[in-house]
Amino acid sequence: MRGVLICGFLSIFLVVASASSKLRYDNFKVFKIKTKNAQQRQMIEKLAENTKNFNLWHSDDKEVHIMVNPEKLIYLQNITCSYRLPFEVMVSNVQSLIDAEEPTRTTDDSSSFGWTRYYPLSAIETYLDQVLTEFPAVTTHIDIGTSYEGRKIRGIKISYKEGNPGIFIESNIHAREWITSATATWFINQLLTSEDANVRSLAESYDWYIVPVLNVDGFVYTHETDRMWRKTRQPVEGSPCIGADPNRNSDSHWMENGGASDNPCSETFAGTHPFSEPEIKALADYIASIKDRLNIMLAFHSYSQVLLSPYGHTSELADNHDDLMAVAKAYSDAVKELPYGTEYTYGTSATSMYYTSGSTRDWVYNEQGIRISYTIEFRDTGRYGFILPPIQIIPHCEDTLAGILALVNKAKELNYLEPKYSI
Repeated sequence: MRGVLICGFLSIFLVVASASSKLRYDNFKVFKIKTKNAQQRQMIEKLAENTKNFNLWHSDDKEVHIMVNPEKLIYLQNITCSYRLPFEVMVSNVQSLIDAEEPTRTTDDSSSFGWTRYYPLSAIETYLDQVLTEFPAVTTHIDIGTSYEGRKIRGIKISYKEGNPGIFIESNIHAREWITSATATWFINQLLTSEDANVRSLAESYDWYIVPVLNVDGFVYTHETDRMWRKTRQPVEGSPCIGADPNRNSDSHWMENGGASDNPCSETFAGTHPFSEPEIKALADYIASIKDRLNIMLAFHSYSQVLLSPYGHTSELADNHDDLMAVAKAYSDAVKELPYGTEYTYGTSATSMYYTSGSTRDWVYNEQGIRISYTIEFRDTGRYGFILPPIQIIPHCEDTLAGILALVNKAKELNYLEPKYSI
């Protein structure tokens, strides 16, 4: 379903009630709406503050992707028709994607951890325990801290040689972006078990600090209650809405230039104050404690297939912008060369996507002096969005490995990977 003007949807569908505890999205649709200017984009984005009927999936200077309750199709029709906004239906039934994502129970699925399905937090933690047991000489448990609901935020350090330059990977800060933690665990496995010479060099030449699931409370909530949940789970005093956007909560240009919302019901609510979310405060404290060992920060996100560098709060360019673009280009070029032909774009967050303030990417760059810092928005560009089919997990992970190899090599060539401390 596509057209130049939205002047009539074919039909209206009823939401199917579910007897289970999980929210269902029967006949919810995701629209790609072309916008001509910031005013039109912001108008569509504003709808998403009504989170029961609309949910923002993506926004940039050309288009907005928004999920719509079937009861609000006519309402959206009136807006898009009035402003003559072209549209395309990207997802005709969100629940069908969620249903297809559910694992098929087989002996192999239940007996071992793998990358042909998505796993809940308990299985990911069991996998980390197995890794620590199997590779005790080179792995160390990282205790990042404790979430609002009392869960441990766990990570793993992989180090083959003390004093290596450090690379930090943060994953699943947004709860619904399941492909990020799947990629993080696959990447851990590659660093420890791959026999490829390039991967062995990558593993053994750097110290890796990897947090597969940062937003543990939200992640559990996506598995147990609402697959499309994004934020943390801490209540907001005086509001019926729950949680903040953890990637708008760091103390770096917090709430500047419209880069976050002060509405607790918004998906980009920045929190009541910087580091109001215990998960983000814990992450900041940990990174600050090892900043002298870190050279690169990578924040795994989905979706859009783009590398975003600082800054998010302003369109001004960082003083090493040219280097950041060269490193991002290396990632993009390497991924495109694979048989899948996946195309990544790159640029600053503010100029390539939208303004973001208080991101972890910018906080480590601005406040901790980590000069190579990116948000990497993974597959895809909207066909499946946040609900990437499990069959794409391994191909996507292979893309990511090729990209990180190239990114690290280019950063080394540009002298960003000199050890920052000596043993």
